[in-house]
Order: sequence, then structure tokens, then C-alpha cells
Amino acid sequence: MAADSETTDVLICGSGSAGLCAAVWLARFGIKYKILERREGPLKIGQADGVQTRTVEIFDSFGIAEDLLKEAYHVLELAFWSPDANMKGIKRDRYAPDKETEISHQPHVILNQARLNALMMGELKKGGTLPPVEYRCEVKGVEVDETSVRDPNANCVKVRAVKDGVEKIYQAKYVLGCDGAHSVIRKSLGYKMVGDSSDAVWGVMDIYPRTNFPDIRKKSIINSPIGGILIVPREGDSMVRFYTELPAGTKVGDVTLENLQKHAQSVFEPYAMDFAETAWWSAYSIGQRRADFFHRDFRVFLTGDACHTHSPKAGQGMNVSLQDGHNIGWKLGMILRGLARLELLETYVLERERTATELIEFDRYFTRLFSSKYREEHGVTPEHFAEQFVKAGRYTAGQAIQYDPSVITAVGEHDKEVASNITVGMRFPTAQVVRFSDAKAMQLVKALPADGQWFIMVFGGDVLQPDVALRLQKISQSLDQLAKRFTPPDAYPDSVIDRILVIASDRKKVEQEEIPEFFTPVTGRWNMRCLTKVYADDESYNSGHGHAYAAYGIDPRKGALVVVRPDHYVAKVAPLEDVDSVKQLFENFLFPVSQNNESLI
Repeated sequence: MAADSETTDVLICGSGSAGLCAAVWLARFGIKYKILERREGPLKIGQADGVQTRTVEIFDSFGIAEDLLKEAYHVLELAFWSPDANMKGIKRDRYAPDKETEISHQPHVILNQARLNALMMGELKKGGTLPPVEYRCEVKGVEVDETSVRDPNANCVKVRAVKDGVEKIYQAKYVLGCDGAHSVIRKSLGYKMVGDSSDAVWGVMDIYPRTNFPDIRKKSIINSPIGGILIVPREGDSMVRFYTELPAGTKVGDVTLENLQKHAQSVFEPYAMDFAETAWWSAYSIGQRRADFFHRDFRVFLTGDACHTHSPKAGQGMNVSLQDGHNIGWKLGMILRGLARLELLETYVLERERTATELIEFDRYFTRLFSSKYREEHGVTPEHFAEQFVKAGRYTAGQAIQYDPSVITAVGEHDKEVASNITVGMRFPTAQVVRFSDAKAMQLVKALPADGQWFIMVFGGDVLQPDVALRLQKISQSLDQLAKRFTPPDAYPDSVIDRILVIASDRKKVEQEEIPEFFTPVTGRWNMRCLTKVYADDESYNSGHGHAYAAYGIDPRKGALVVVRPDHYVAKVAPLEDVDSVKQLFENFLFPVSQNNESLI
């Protein structure tokens, strides 16, 4: 008897952070998707727990950061410990801030992966419908019909899966392999993980400690005469995670909870360390590997641990995986809505392959830094270790990624002359501004919701100057034509290309009618004029002056155009009058409405 079959637009294999983040985007675009998960139900205990500032920013853009920030442990300070003068115990060397303030307006927090996944799942449940997740469903293989991959309407990918002993065939336009380090999707494609592993073995345990160690509720890095421990306080007030370097020659299979705890107690001498309870523990050897290919015919894409693995100490795994899903999700949404050309999907591979390569290179360096043997052989002093750890903060926060030039990332020779503190290919930085309509002081990035649209940020200067106001009127007319060129006639005017105006004026002297109507479009369910797209770089009532133009390195006399992608990475910087180059950027990957492109769903 032939197996049952089901058709969907996007099939997501795995309900981890990558798969769920992609699903959030797809749901916002109204795309039909299905998630296959081999587990019995949602993740209950997550091994990952570090949440980078970049990931918090992503959750905030989705509107789901409130519970994350309320429940999580906030990492504010680092404590560095090293051997004492007698080499018989440990002493504190220094404190350091966990992150520099300019890295992000969001904090670095700790919350277990199961809860993070639940927050994304909750977002998928909005509207009263259950997310289409098929639990107890084991993927067996994937096939691509290579004769129809260039047909955007073709369900050319077939996945075999088994649930409760019954085989089912799923056919989809696109498949995401989010099924972990032992990915069936990757293996079915014949792809391999390339890289290496070391002989170093580490133990990890979530414990409730009874101790007089003074920094047990701080993120602490301990380098003792017999090994190292990284302390990561968990959410709540009691649980703590230890990453423990085990002696040379240790085999993973030989590690027991008892010898892991005894070794940890030795590292903490002269402080007492007892364990009231151990909630979870494991042992692992360090390996850094990435898949040799990240896609098949741009119809099957690998994400997360399916295409890169590394040590957990820098807190990158869950975050980078989630950001893989964040990258591919909006691109599939635009393709399947008939808004963008297929070439857009090539940028996933360009951007995330490089990210994975850089991650593995960083992890090798970071892992060596934690190794007692490496530090001893290379003369790494406690001072140098602490300095390098702090220096890596921008990378470990997820804020060091810079994407290469592509159809959606246009680097210009004079970008820095226009906006010296904005870098094309990196995430758009934020600054405080004052909303024109209601005098609310807020971070500018809060004006960029993750609803799938692109943003043209217009830094228009001081509109109280007649010549500046006239210039802005002319530019707004050109931008209006640009936006209409790529927006379907039955869509909201700001649904594909949104617009944000930041003026450098005393807002109290500016009248609403002096703002070009392009920046206050009639839009939305109620067909009302939107008043949340105009901001002033001005003094606020309770939060001071944000000095946004200075923060971005923009001369208010000249102004600037900044194009920001749906995922908040900067696509282009241009002089204020150069609307043509912005139009050319969109011509690279969007369909003009004159081509009568149709939604593929």
C-alpha cells in the first residue's frame, strides 16, 4: 500500500531554536509550514542556556522579549580567578563588566533553551491555532527532483518520515534541516561534517551548591592549579552551571558524576563546595566541525547543529542556530509571497556559511584559551587571559557578524563619509530618539518591528530650515514612487518597504503638516494615518538627549539614507539625495509590481 502523503510550502525537520525561529517568520508572512519532531513533545529540559544580546534583540523585534527578560538571570559582571601565590588554591584577580554598554541596549541573560523554545511556540499559537508540529515523527530521508528546482511553484522536495510505525511522504517547496548534529537530512544528502576534535574532556552540571565561594552568583572564570571551571548562574536564585575542565587523559565514557564533583571541589580550594542536588550533568569532548555544503539546489537548507558544531563554553550554539533560522525564515517568506527573486536564497548560504566558519575559528581560539595545558605551554598569564576574554565580548554577544556584499548588501566606497558609525553588512545599531507624535523617548530600533518589511531610514536633518524642508519633500516623492514600484496594489503601502524619518530639529517647533505625507501613510486594518514613523533627535522629558545623529556619525546638515533589512542588518548607506542607488538595490532582488508576480502560496 502506498504511503500517505501531505503537501506544504516549507517542511521544517526539527523543532529546536533554528526551526522555531524560522517558523515565527513564516507564520508572520502567512506561509504554510509543517514541523516534524522525533521527540514525544516540546523540549522540557534544554542543555543550552546563554542568550546573547543579539538573540535578545531578535526576541524584542518579534515582540516576545518581555517574559524572557523577566524570567532570565541577567549577567552583569565577570569575576576572574587564578592560582594563589603558593599554587595551592585560588584567588580573585579582577572584576570586569560582562559587556561594554555600546555593544547593545539589551542585556546578556541566562534562560534555558526549553523556555526560549516555549516563548517562540507561544508566538506561533497566537490567533488561537495550534502550531503544525508533528511529534514522534522520525525523518528517514530527503530527495530533490532536480528537474523542477527552477520552477518556483514546484513541490520538488520529498521527505520520508515514520510516526508510530506508519510511513508518510511529505512534499514541499522547501525543506529546512534543523535536526541537530546527527542530522538525517544532512546524511541523506550525502554531506559530511568536516573538522577536528581534541582530546580535551569537559564535564558540565547544573547544581544547587552549598558553598562559601563569594562569586557563586556571578559569571566566573576560574583557572586553578589543577584545571578550570566556568561558572554560569542560572535563572532563579539557586541553580548554577559548572563547565569543568577534566584532567588530561580522561575519557568521556569513564566520567561519573561522583568524580566530576570531586574534581570540582578540588578546583575551589580553599573554599568549600558541596552539592545539595544535581539537576543534570554530562561530559563531552571538544570538536569543531561544519558541513561541507549548506544546501541542495537552494531547496534544502541546513541550519544549526546540522551544519556546525563546537564547544558550549562561549554560549554560541543555541544563539547561532537560532540566528540561522532567523536568516532563512524571512527570505523564504519573501520568496513564497512572490515578492522576491530566487537569488535571495543564495544569500543564506553566503552569509551563514561564513558565520559558521568564523564561529569554528573563534571556538578553537576560545577553547585553547580555556585549556590549562595551552596556557602553561604558551605562557598565558591571568592578566592576558582576562584581557582576551573581555576583548572577545563583541563576538560572544553576537554583534561582530558582518555579511559580505551580495544582492542585498551593497557596500559603497563613501559609506563612512555619510554615516561613519554605521557599517553595511552589520546589524543596525540603535540610539535614543523622541517619537514626534507623543514625545516618547525610545530606542530607534523599536520602530523596526520584525513583520517582514524592509526599512528606509531617512535622516532628514533640521526641517525648520526652508531649504532642508524642500529637499525632504522632493526626496519623499522619489521614495514614494520607489515603494509603490515594489508593493502589490492590494497590499498596505508600508508592507514591503517601510519608512522611518529622523529629524534633527526642536520637535516642539515643527508642525505635523510640515512632515511629508510619505512618512505618515494611511495603512493598517483600520485604514488610519500612521503616526509612529517620525522621530526627532531631540531632548526628551525624562531620558535626556540621545544625540542619535552623533551616535550614527551622520552630519545633520547633509543627512543620510540607510536601508535596513527585515532582520535588522544594514543593506545600504547612501547620501540623502541618492534615491537612485537605493532603488537599484531593490531592483536586484525584488519583483516590480509591473511584472505581475504572483504569490506562490
